[in-house]
Amino acid sequence: MTDLDHLDEKILRELSTDGRLSNLALAERVGLSPSACLRRVQALEKSGVIRGYRAVVSPEKTGIGFTAYITVGLSQHTKPAQEAFERAMAAAPQVRECHNITGPVEYLLRVEVEDLVAYKHFHTEILGALPQVRRLTSFVVMGSPKDLRA
Repeated sequence: MTDLDHLDEKILRELSTDGRLSNLALAERVGLSPSACLRRVQALEKSGVIRGYRAVVSPEKTGIGFTAYITVGLSQHTKPAQEAFERAMAAAPQVRECHNITGPVEYLLRVEVEDLVAYKHFHTEILGALPQVRRLTSFVVMGSPKDLRA
């Protein structure tokens, strides 16, 4: 684990809010010289604390009108079953997030598709057709009053 000081934490907060900040603007916001700020950002990138930068994309503008979270219970609790399921989810463009979780089920998925028809196809023809899947529970997103994911 990397030891972060208060300046590193300020840098991370600013970049989490706006990853396109210029080094000069970032340095001003965190109270460092541009060269010192750049060295810190590069060190955070090199150590893996900063894994990358992403664009926040508008689902509505890209044709995504339906979002659901799905809990998935597997039929077998083996490493090969988990690996096969994870490979299938990595290959499914509808799955935006796949988390291995604790509790009564093994996975939590965030699925984004065009509409209910597309969701039904994914749920039945792709996810439901996997031999590793035993149980599915869907939670449809009706709104997102707070969403800080990049």
